[in-house]
Amino acid sequence: MSRICELTGKGRQVGHNVSHANNKTKRVFLPNLQNVTLLSEKLDRSFKFRVSTHGLRSVEHNGGLDNWLLKTSDEKLSPRARKVKREVAKAAVAA
Repeated sequence: MSRICELTGKGRQVGHNVSHANNKTKRVFLPNLQNVTLLSEKLDRSFKFRVSTHGLRSVEHNGGLDNWLLKTSDEKLSPRARKVKREVAKAAVAA
């Protein structure tokens, strides 16, 4: 399973461990991913996503999953999140 946030697209970053003697060795910085269940108000359903804690705070700041999906570009979203976004958009047009 890849270590990428399904909502923000945040993935791993590469850097260096730097010793006291200034020796540099490669290392990986992984995002803090959590398995969460987010509720869609327009669809009246819940969806399970693997989201970074930063992404979860962003979703809450934007007023929930529906608002976040409609504001976010498709390039950042995972295929599952894109599918949910299309469903939310259809529900918004129908309402």
